[in-house]
Amino acid sequence: MFRWYVINTYSGHEKKVKANLEHRLISMGQRERVRQIVIPTEQVVDTNKDGQKVQTEKRTLPGYVLVQMDMTPDALWVVKDTPGVTGFVGSSTDPVPLTQAEVDRLLRTQSEARPKVRAEFTVGEQVKVISGPLSDFTGEIAEINAEAGRLKVLVSIFGRETPADLSFDQVKKLT
Repeated sequence: MFRWYVINTYSGHEKKVKANLEHRLISMGQRERVRQIVIPTEQVVDTNKDGQKVQTEKRTLPGYVLVQMDMTPDALWVVKDTPGVTGFVGSSTDPVPLTQAEVDRLLRTQSEARPKVRAEFTVGEQVKVISGPLSDFTGEIAEINAEAGRLKVLVSIFGRETPADLSFDQVKKLT
């Protein structure tokens, strides 16, 4: 029966482990025992110091790889002896399969279509508005809503501080 299992790897070696495992499965005649090998990732939009958006792929579980496999003694041995694999999550002799709810949660984060927006801003930091009706104004960050990718910036208009709700990509840090 095919179930999902989690294998530990050296952090940063997930892609190499996946490639090594796929090669070993074919060369050792165990390919039919493994349906999928997945490195859980998500798309993240970072804002660099120049205010430009850069889309990157980020591992959601560094040091782990998901494997959908039929757990037989031979398949277990092939996976455990793959270079870079430190073991299965669970006991060393009897790996624990994931529940369907866990699988859905882990794989949903990978298939989300809308990338998350992430930026390195702090409250009190000075920024310059680079787009929109307040373009070329400078202000101070009063609030950060990282989940929505929005900032509340206090902009001085006619000598009064006025709060402006702006997205991360509408501002850039002042250097």
